[in-house]
Amino acid sequence: MTQRTDWTRDEVAALFDLPFTTLVFQAAEVHRAHHAADEVQLSTLLSIKTGGCPEDCGYCNQSVHAETGLKATKLMDVQSVLQAAAQAKDHGSTRFCMGAAWRNPKDRDMDAIVQMVEGVRGMGLETCMTLGMLTPAQAERLGQAGLDYYNHNIDTSPERYSSVITTRSFGERLETLENVRSAGINVCCGGIVGMGEDREDRIGFLHALATLPEHPGSVPINALVPVKGTVLGDMLADTPMAKIDDIEFVRTVAVARITMPRSMVRLSAGRESMSEATQALCFMAGANSIFTGDKLLTAGNRGDSADAALFAKLGVRPMTADEPMRVKMECVE
Repeated sequence: MTQRTDWTRDEVAALFDLPFTTLVFQAAEVHRAHHAADEVQLSTLLSIKTGGCPEDCGYCNQSVHAETGLKATKLMDVQSVLQAAAQAKDHGSTRFCMGAAWRNPKDRDMDAIVQMVEGVRGMGLETCMTLGMLTPAQAERLGQAGLDYYNHNIDTSPERYSSVITTRSFGERLETLENVRSAGINVCCGGIVGMGEDREDRIGFLHALATLPEHPGSVPINALVPVKGTVLGDMLADTPMAKIDDIEFVRTVAVARITMPRSMVRLSAGRESMSEATQALCFMAGANSIFTGDKLLTAGNRGDSADAALFAKLGVRPMTADEPMRVKMECVE
């Protein structure tokens, strides 16, 4: 399949409307054309600076606007981050992702950030960071440090965006993605489903990703983890039917795989509450990356032992350290 960036919304909607088994079968065929069928990349996510974010993202317990009791912390020291990365590598991760609860990094923090990138890369791990919005100069500096991926999610459809976040615009998200691409850094960009949106919003969300100038190298698909004290957490507590069902979640993964065939599609937040059967369907539909460990930033995660048990049941094996680079080279070709 030729990589396309000219998908129409009607085409994306037509994929969502396919019979479920037909959609999953098509996604599996696309997946096998570009990726090993039974390999899953293991990534680890560390919060290097927690809480105190001035943004008002309705899903996030790290926002100063949320009333969750989460205490803000300072930026971790470089050595502690490198120790965590070494532990992640020992547990089989090939990518180490670092997240800071900022609207944007301050220039005074960039020296430490660069040291983290260089230190983690020196261990043979892929590096990813999510620090909020970046200026062109900050993106350039991260690129010079060798940062492999920068995560900056669009979160939802352009039409629904302002009902979830008001402190920055959808266009500002796209500006940071352009700054990242211009600096030669791979883009990691996805979003969150289960925020009370309808299918039309999920169509718009994937259409926006699939029509970026280049498909993101990684596409994290998060299922909302409702946290009491956040806008969306409190809303879903009152309207539980707004939560996305498992079949619709798998459909979303499958459409992401078909429209962005060479991207790594990552099951991210929300896996802790997913059944093994739902996760297995997601892998069938083209998901080939997960976050490992007991914690994702501040939310719970399934843990290494649960993932190992599931992989054993499914006959899935973790991707080795050299395989993400092989996938990226194939994308270049």
